[in-house]
Amino acid sequence: MSIQFGPDYVRAIAPYQGGKPISEVAREFGLNETDIVKLASNENPLGMPESAKKAMLAAMAELARYPDGNGFELKTAIVEKYGVPQEWITLGNGSNDILELAAHAFVQPTQEVIYAQYSFAVYALAAQAVGARAIVVPAKNYGHDLAAMANAITADTRLIFIANPNNPTGTFIPAADIEAFLKVVPQNIVVVLDEAYNEYLSPEVQYDSIDWVRQYPNLLVSRTLSKAYGLAGLRVGFGIAQPGISDLLNRIRQPFNVNSLAQAAAVAALNDADFLAKSAQLNAEGYRQLTHAFDAMDLEYVPSYGNFVLVRVGSDEGAGARVNLALLKQGIIVRPVGNYGLPQWLRVSIGLREENAAFIEALKKVLA
Repeated sequence: MSIQFGPDYVRAIAPYQGGKPISEVAREFGLNETDIVKLASNENPLGMPESAKKAMLAAMAELARYPDGNGFELKTAIVEKYGVPQEWITLGNGSNDILELAAHAFVQPTQEVIYAQYSFAVYALAAQAVGARAIVVPAKNYGHDLAAMANAITADTRLIFIANPNNPTGTFIPAADIEAFLKVVPQNIVVVLDEAYNEYLSPEVQYDSIDWVRQYPNLLVSRTLSKAYGLAGLRVGFGIAQPGISDLLNRIRQPFNVNSLAQAAAVAALNDADFLAKSAQLNAEGYRQLTHAFDAMDLEYVPSYGNFVLVRVGSDEGAGARVNLALLKQGIIVRPVGNYGLPQWLRVSIGLREENAAFIEALKKVLA
């Protein structure tokens, strides 16, 4: 009889599955890597900003030394951009790190974590990793039902995850609804507002979540540089919260969790307003390109505020997996979302114009 190590709730975790790498698809289907289009992981199709590349090259001279464990220069850049004290900032190895730190800092086994149906898979993983009870509130129009989430709060609730915009559905919660929700959440419950796609919001719907942090000591805003800033491979994220939260996160944060190259690139990217504007413009154009094609093909999709679109590709339970496989054989990588309970849908990241066009043509062939 084999020995089982660790608690049952850890053994029950299904490891996170990322989008297929280009090299894996090339090997699996005998394709040339240069011919493959990857629209699976919500990465910035422009790549990394040149400013960040130059900053990394300069930082290479010090790679024999440990990174600045406090991230002084990166925190200074965040302070200048968002106008908060340094002690309100927690640096993360990607924003995933911030989400997991929150679960470990504020939730004990059997206590409750609330999040919405069809929201980011890491919320479930973070809850499972600490032995929490996950309270999954049914979605409303593929997005968050904040009224139902408020009603789900009990004496055992310790943490609530809200994604805005939401991944994988792309839905958006208006500012007034979020603020109304924050007003009714008891102060002993930490609310994580995950804004990984915030930089893609159009000006008319943008809001100041950092102002809410000043008002609500139980609010933690999480941001990433993996999306609009183009640093997915470097893994840089950060959280902003009042010291009652940030102090605890920094107590359990791993030393040197953001490496020297990542810190240098992040400082440059945060100050590169031109690159950020170009990324947002390209994304808006690509969104119109994809959705016009879906309209012409009479395909249902969820209006998205991120850098991806969720599209239904069939009516049967196997549609998503079947169409995904057919697209892979043509060298197009998108994201099946059956693991989110959406087996008829695919999530498609917005790419360069020619990448979007290649996907559209491939999809037409598959569905024909």
